[in-house]
Amino acid sequence: MTKIKLLAAAALAIAFAAPASAQQTMTAKPAQTSFDETESRAIEEIVHDYLVTNPEVLLEVMDALETKRSAQQLASQKKAITDTGPALFETPEGTALGNPDGDVTVVEFFDYNCSFCKRAMADMDALVENDPNVRFILKEIPVLGPQSLEAATVSLAFRELAPEKYAAFHRDLLAGRGVADEAKALTVAEGFGISEEQLRPVMESPAVKAALQEADQLAQGLAINGTPSYVIADKVLPGAVGLADLAATVANVRKCGSANC
Repeated sequence: MTKIKLLAAAALAIAFAAPASAQQTMTAKPAQTSFDETESRAIEEIVHDYLVTNPEVLLEVMDALETKRSAQQLASQKKAITDTGPALFETPEGTALGNPDGDVTVVEFFDYNCSFCKRAMADMDALVENDPNVRFILKEIPVLGPQSLEAATVSLAFRELAPEKYAAFHRDLLAGRGVADEAKALTVAEGFGISEEQLRPVMESPAVKAALQEADQLAQGLAINGTPSYVIADKVLPGAVGLADLAATVANVRKCGSANC
């Protein structure tokens, strides 16, 4: 192989190793290698002709890059989940949906004013109904503004007072029309026999503030910035992924102890 072809091969390797720079002109020199202007032009022509003749190589490179990035993301998620500690999979007694002693726990981070969370509630209900060994817990992260914070504050106070009714309260408030705020949450609570007079002091309690802060810190540690987002075993699933993906991930955990077998 000629010197120019060797240099062209090196240039191709650099291009594939750094696809983000693919739009730049291919003039970078391999480390500690010098070549003149004629050689540079020859290299550019070889690379150009090769890619035009073999465009599928670019698809292979992008597939390999995506595989590498996915592996890195999974590794990062596993570490983040481990670093969060047991608090991620904990919830006060009586507030787990489904089987409180289930063999697989699904954690959902949600906001009462998230339209995708409202649609995803059906996935949660179907999962816990179809799988009697799933434990489903909720982390309230009011990311959509002051009204969401108001609703979450009432909700967590309700959870403190009537944990056995929390799942039903959650469903009613999340399924409600319009914006969920303090007034709407208090009305829903009233329907379950918990008055504003009972809720008000708990809403201002350290326990409720601590629950909001803990959920926010967990979400930040996991790089969760949108709702809904799920955590199952060692994997974060962002977005309303749907019942099929949730069930398949749960099945993987039972099969191999990981969300990805």
